[in-house]
Amino acid sequence: MKKKTLRTWFFVTVAAMLLLQGCGSQKSKEETFVPRYDRETEFSLTVAGSYANFESLEAEFERFYEYYPNASLQYVTMDDYSNVISSALVNSEPPDIFTTNSWMIGNDKYSDVFDACEVLSDPVLGIDYSCIRESLIYTTDSGDVVMLPIFTSSFGMLVNMDIFEKEGLSVPADYEELLQVCGKLKEAGYASPMMGTDRFSGPGLFNCFAYPMFCDTVVKHREQVDALNALEASAGELMRPSLERLSEFMHSDCIDLAKCREEITDEYDSVIMRFFEGDVPMMFATGDVASGAAKRENRSEAFSAHPFEYRFYTVPAGDDGGYFLNSVSLCFSVNRHSRSLDMANEFMRFLISGRELGNMAGLKHLITPAKDFSLDKLYSALASVPADRSFGGKETGLMDPAVRQFRAAIYAVGHGEMTVDEAVAAYGTIPEE
Repeated sequence: MKKKTLRTWFFVTVAAMLLLQGCGSQKSKEETFVPRYDRETEFSLTVAGSYANFESLEAEFERFYEYYPNASLQYVTMDDYSNVISSALVNSEPPDIFTTNSWMIGNDKYSDVFDACEVLSDPVLGIDYSCIRESLIYTTDSGDVVMLPIFTSSFGMLVNMDIFEKEGLSVPADYEELLQVCGKLKEAGYASPMMGTDRFSGPGLFNCFAYPMFCDTVVKHREQVDALNALEASAGELMRPSLERLSEFMHSDCIDLAKCREEITDEYDSVIMRFFEGDVPMMFATGDVASGAAKRENRSEAFSAHPFEYRFYTVPAGDDGGYFLNSVSLCFSVNRHSRSLDMANEFMRFLISGRELGNMAGLKHLITPAKDFSLDKLYSALASVPADRSFGGKETGLMDPAVRQFRAAIYAVGHGEMTVDEAVAAYGTIPEE
């Protein structure tokens, strides 16, 4: 059996991978699943993962039962998932479908995991994933697809739509509009038109503002990615555009960093609960943070008393607008050792459609990997981001050391501890938190 080694940032082109039915671009196709097997077929499937609960998947089980009423599907949580999944796939009762993650790619520890994966791009299976954004689909060196994205995330901001309606303002579409809108909001009495958590990590306000813009620069200068990953000092120049914009932003009237530091004490729960107080027009957040908002609405006395509409937008840091940097949160793979392999593939054929992926993401309040955002109002604004400012996280080719150096740079520049010139010159040696 040939080894399935995943490339770090090699992606499927839509022209090469349009398959049979289920995910097709026409709405009529997406709304019709035609079972391949007898309706009365009896079988059981187990899906394994690390989530403590998976209500959105269980909802898909119920929908699948409409086509196969004698099926029995269950989700099991595995403790220490990353360390036990390899052995679980070949034991006496292996899971039929299991979760995989992009961070497993290139790690020899998970070579056995990918060796156990069914080739989902085999045309015989009829799994049509043309509804999924191309930049989110990974292939092996031989061009096989062995994992398909189920949930994704991004960097952006939660926007209080009621405030904008009340003040007669439109959500800013580019950086110049952002400055103008924040100025008007300040005049209207909003002490810090934008807020966020002051943290080194991904959900930190500096990262939400600057990282997508940095990635856009990297994608446009891909020939320098190796130098960035090698932490060569000269590659620090690629940070300059985003660092200069961040420095300008932090000296504007858009944000009060001291207020953020005082009132937002962590990078998740506190971000949401502070936003629900109702006086923050725009709150920096990742999609993973935004996903927890709905479950916390009834925990906020302020929101319960005065609920408001909110949506997730890209941060308009660029002269032309915001950047939609989309990263995969979770994938599904099929175990080729499954005792019900045909039906495991059948469930995947059912699940991989714009409608079902949209339903799952909507229930989990995460961003769907499908091209159609319309099923979830929270993320519907992402549909308006043009293709030249939308890209997958792995398209950058950035490795963790380079990402951490950028975070160190924006943290230092954002706090005024380094100038842009100093940070650019120190790339590769900037102290991390």
